[in-house]
Amino acid sequence: MKKNNGIQKLTLAGLIITLGIVYGDIGTSPLYVMKAILSLSEEKISRELIFGTLSCIFWTLTLQTTVKYVIIAIRNNNHGEGGIFALFALFRKKWLWVAVITMIGGCMELADGVITPAITVTSSIEGLRMINPSIPVIPIVLSILTILFFIQKFGTSFVGKTFGPVMLIWFSMLAVLGLNQIFAFPEIINAVNPKYAYHLLAEYPGGIVLLGAVFLCTTGAEALYSDLGHCGLRNIRVSWMFVKTTLVLNYLGQGAWILMNQDMAVATHINPFYAVMPQWFLLPGIVIATMAAIIASQALISGAFTLVSLAVSLNFWPKIKINYPTVIKGQVFIPFVNTFLWIACCFVVIFFRESENMNAAYGLSITITMIMTTLLLTAYFFQSKVNSFFTGTLLLVYLTIEGTFLVANLHKFTSGGWFTMLLGLCLFMIMYGWYFGRKLKNSYITFINFNEYLPVIKKLSKDKTIPKYASNIVYLIKANRLDHVESKIIYSILRKPKRADRYWFLHVNIMNNPNTFEYEINQIIPDILIKVDFHLGFKVEPKINFYFRQVLEDMEHKGELSLTSKYSSLKEHNIPSDFTFINLDRIMTKDHTLPFWKSFTMTLHSLTRAISINDVVALGLDTSNVVEEKIPIIIEETVKHRIQRRKKSTKMIS
Repeated sequence: MKKNNGIQKLTLAGLIITLGIVYGDIGTSPLYVMKAILSLSEEKISRELIFGTLSCIFWTLTLQTTVKYVIIAIRNNNHGEGGIFALFALFRKKWLWVAVITMIGGCMELADGVITPAITVTSSIEGLRMINPSIPVIPIVLSILTILFFIQKFGTSFVGKTFGPVMLIWFSMLAVLGLNQIFAFPEIINAVNPKYAYHLLAEYPGGIVLLGAVFLCTTGAEALYSDLGHCGLRNIRVSWMFVKTTLVLNYLGQGAWILMNQDMAVATHINPFYAVMPQWFLLPGIVIATMAAIIASQALISGAFTLVSLAVSLNFWPKIKINYPTVIKGQVFIPFVNTFLWIACCFVVIFFRESENMNAAYGLSITITMIMTTLLLTAYFFQSKVNSFFTGTLLLVYLTIEGTFLVANLHKFTSGGWFTMLLGLCLFMIMYGWYFGRKLKNSYITFINFNEYLPVIKKLSKDKTIPKYASNIVYLIKANRLDHVESKIIYSILRKPKRADRYWFLHVNIMNNPNTFEYEINQIIPDILIKVDFHLGFKVEPKINFYFRQVLEDMEHKGELSLTSKYSSLKEHNIPSDFTFINLDRIMTKDHTLPFWKSFTMTLHSLTRAISINDVVALGLDTSNVVEEKIPIIIEETVKHRIQRRKKSTKMIS
């Protein structure tokens, strides 16, 4: 499977498409950032407040988004794929603490992402109140979100073609509106001086709390890294220069308007984003803002699908149904995630009601995600032996910056941040239970050298005293070595004797390269025991039944086997041979008691299995040819108290 590099190259079309795919979240932040700052300001609007917060916004976008993500983070990608899970895949040695950090970052990114569609769409629709204060905002927002989530199952390729041009109009509008106010108050340009940021944090009352609102200007930076695989490094870097310029101009323009209209800004609680618009442009501006909000929401939804699908492929998330609604590679639809996001977003709108209230829940958990990304990046640099001074400096600088933002956002916990933190904790428990429960179960897997069993399997295949189970029996195995197999496979073949003409061992090897699409064959016992290794990238849909048929066709075409039934009555009519897949489910017996933490982990794992699909569905097997078989997990432990045999009674029983 070749990677589609259609927009990986630096082209004008690629730059425009990148605007639509990557910058929806961070690009719509002007809708609510300055409004959030004004709502947090406890004192009267002053030059010190506005210049200080604008300076913080400029340097946050510069240090956090430009330097950390656009310059440093996206260079460290997994064959063009970015994001926290792709970063985890780069580690040669995947320590447990690295896995935990990845889980925390991934689940917090998902949790905070629930707020994005709610706050962006609500902020845009609230602009209608400037035309008619009695406009029912909540029903309109819920209707837009419901339609948006409903159309996901059909794919968004057609709608997606308009994303780039619309966002180009959006960013151009941001720049023009900002410049219009800057020309009226050119002194506002001085706000980019870092001294104003320093004075705000060091001298202004409650300055550190204001950073919680300032942080909202960079919340889409993590999504920018995650979307690397869709657009390519060069398109993101070049387009960011345009995007950042328009964002800064708009923020400066809003700040200029606030300073020129202080009494109105305080008395009416007006959103500065809409206040800078001429009255005649208000309705078109609201329409464009709503379209940009929908695009930002769509980007978040698609990003959540991608994030969860990568988590599934890396065994951080239970196996769930993943659909591919279009022929476009990489576009996925996950029904469970779509339903979950729709319910969560609607709950946020109904519960918080106003975008200003949603600000309280927004930003806290994504701060944690950014800290986790910093830790992963620097750990990867240390493992890769990057210059220690650079790595240490990077760690110190960004832990300081993001730690400060975390402290600033902690005040949001009681006023709404608890929602995303609670949601993130629930997601983390799912990830933890699935990942470590699976590891715990796998620790009891015994891989054995099956060479000593080959003569037995060969004789079993010819032993007509045992009824034939099937012409072809297929097992899915996890052993990487050619001469190894799980003991449960041998248990199934020999302890519950299954005679067949051929035994197939299928091994699926998920590769770090996201687009690997290969297989190899080993005839362990020629025409009796055959192993097929599928080497699939972590972004390749594992349709094993479909791929296995292709392997069989290739082998028959090369004369390596015949797919015609060996039963004489069927052979003369060229009836195809039958295949039966054996799916083994390992169960923990009641014979053994695990330590508390292992028992807790296994309990979590059992709960996560409730939302998981089994290997039959996950690997695309034909359910009509699958037999489910339970195999006990055998734990070898010393028996402390053996049951004693009672001596035979000499008394006769009448």
